[in-house]
Amino acid sequence: MPLRLPPLSSLRFFEAAGRHQSFKLAAAELNVTPSAVSHGIVTLEQTLGVELFIRAPRRLTLTP
Repeated sequence: MPLRLPPLSSLRFFEAAGRHQSFKLAAAELNVTPSAVSHGIVTLEQTLGVELFIRAPRRLTLTP
């Protein structure tokens, strides 16, 4: 079975959200909605089969 690569937009969302530790700030930088960033991250997590962020109220951190 061939390896499926995640969508490039999801990787951009991950990089910006990880750097800012915020979907809202990542969205502002990329000129999209925070919801688009969140959905892109969920798509990436499902594609890779791992959780990338620890989501807490008003807090976002990368998993080890």
